[in-house]
Amino acid sequence: MDFVADQLFNGQKIRALTVVDNFSRESLAITVDYALKAADVVATMRHLQALRGTPRRIRVDNGSEFISQMLDQWAYEQGVTLDFSRPGKPTDNAFIESFNGSLRDECLNVHWFLSLDDAREKIEDWRVDYNEFRPHSSLDDLTPSEFRLAHIKAGNL
Repeated sequence: MDFVADQLFNGQKIRALTVVDNFSRESLAITVDYALKAADVVATMRHLQALRGTPRRIRVDNGSEFISQMLDQWAYEQGVTLDFSRPGKPTDNAFIESFNGSLRDECLNVHWFLSLDDAREKIEDWRVDYNEFRPHSSLDDLTPSEFRLAHIKAGNL
């Protein structure tokens, strides 16, 4: 998980919480709002937990939302290990940093967001395209969704 900042056309700041599965490279969620706090991170994780099950480990940086008591308590209660990167070492979380670079280059820098709802819609459309229609050479030229489904069918997930 990580955060990306951007703004609407009028300069109003927005933030996006990005959650990526390191195995399949699948973008599990991009939560967009004016401000995101630890409670929003936990709500996103609960939503993903209901859809996909409980992860064993989540790689995060040392941002205030990730070192919060609220996320720590959720992780403890769910048996999830929060794997913190070393301060100042974004390469410790290379997959999310690469994903965030693609999100910025291919979506955030390409669109004017007229409202929060407009930003959410355009970012979600990009996320679906990223998962469903874009093959990745690191995934044997499968899309992240195809890669995950192939491993489910093979009994590997």
